[in-house]
Amino acid sequence: MRRIALAGFTGTVIEFYDLTLYAVAASLVFANVFFPALGPMAGTIAAFGTLGVAFVARPVGALIFGHFGDRLGRKRMLVTTLVLMGGATVVVGAMPTADQIGIAAPILIVLMRIVQGVAAGGELAGAALFSTESAPAAKRGFWTMFTSLGGGFSIVLANATLLLVAVSLSDEQFLSFGWRIPFLASGILIVVGLYIRLNIEESPVFEDEVEVDTERGKGRSQMPFFAAWRRQPRQMLLVAGVSIMQAAFTYLGATYFANLGTEQLGLDRSAVLAAGIVGGLCWALGVVVGATASDRVGRRPVLLVATSAAVVWALLVFAMLETASGGIYLALLCVTMFLAGLEIGALNVMLSELFETEYRYTASAFAYNLGLVLGGAVPPMVGGAITLAFGPVVFGVFVAALCLVSLLSAIGLPETRHRDLRNISGSVRRSSS
Repeated sequence: MRRIALAGFTGTVIEFYDLTLYAVAASLVFANVFFPALGPMAGTIAAFGTLGVAFVARPVGALIFGHFGDRLGRKRMLVTTLVLMGGATVVVGAMPTADQIGIAAPILIVLMRIVQGVAAGGELAGAALFSTESAPAAKRGFWTMFTSLGGGFSIVLANATLLLVAVSLSDEQFLSFGWRIPFLASGILIVVGLYIRLNIEESPVFEDEVEVDTERGKGRSQMPFFAAWRRQPRQMLLVAGVSIMQAAFTYLGATYFANLGTEQLGLDRSAVLAAGIVGGLCWALGVVVGATASDRVGRRPVLLVATSAAVVWALLVFAMLETASGGIYLALLCVTMFLAGLEIGALNVMLSELFETEYRYTASAFAYNLGLVLGGAVPPMVGGAITLAFGPVVFGVFVAALCLVSLLSAIGLPETRHRDLRNISGSVRRSSS
């Protein structure tokens, strides 16, 4: 389990490092580097728009890697997603600017974001279910927690790397070449992650399922996606709904907060990046609390607490953020990130417990990433425009409405803590009916 936990942790470090790094860089740099002709405001909106491209690509990646993960095994797909994600990030670091190659630069950025999105679509849910399927039943939340913790550590790592570069170089040097260094450094993470993932065994639950299918003369499901929609459409829609809140809070913390801190509040870039490090630690703390509590009291109560608090917090935080000082800004960011981590700590283990083994990868990855499209892509893209046109209170109401969808979805989900993953079909079908 220690090797499996390390493999899950490393993979999500790379996934979230790449995504967070891009999100923060889009807030601070990419408007000038890749979209200079649009001006600062429109360039920032365009840079955030490329974030949305990756999120739209995630369900596609979930279908591809989920399909083959359910048919061929989890391990092979997790190795592939790691290479694709890290490779695309290195390419972004080496990308010529718009001044050098014109319109080809933003086009290439969009293409790399699509590759990252496809890879991310198969990564987190796959890594989480790999840990959950391998863990003892009473500690599934604890062991799956390490996969989620990789996300918190990567937020810290991405902001810390950018901060180190920013304080070591002048603003001109940072905009010229300094921002590339963290992207290129992703190559080191790829090598480490590959070594770890290539040296773990396949999920025992998946192997047991293959063995049982062989004994019965039954082949693997030819189309796991259609099997999942036929048997458990309600659970897939509820997972998509409940995933919205944590995605919205995580990516607003990484993008909206960073951009508003530098552009409107006048905070120093280094201060904003340092706040991002603390925010990542708060996200990780939320994961630890959510995952360990889910082993004690259940997955559903943790999700209800996190999503209920998020509805109220969304109505407050954006109005307070507009005039926040450095200390208040940090406190608002920390609470936002903690609530996101709290939900993901319980959600990641629940993803595997909801679905049958033969289509678990496909169902959990697709449903989870469908929610991320709404929660992770839409709020950062529209946040600036809504705030500019109608004010921060209206944007808070918009985010609160998204969180309300997550709360209602959490209410509709069953408790899954005591389910046996090797004999889940009966209980799943009873709860579906």
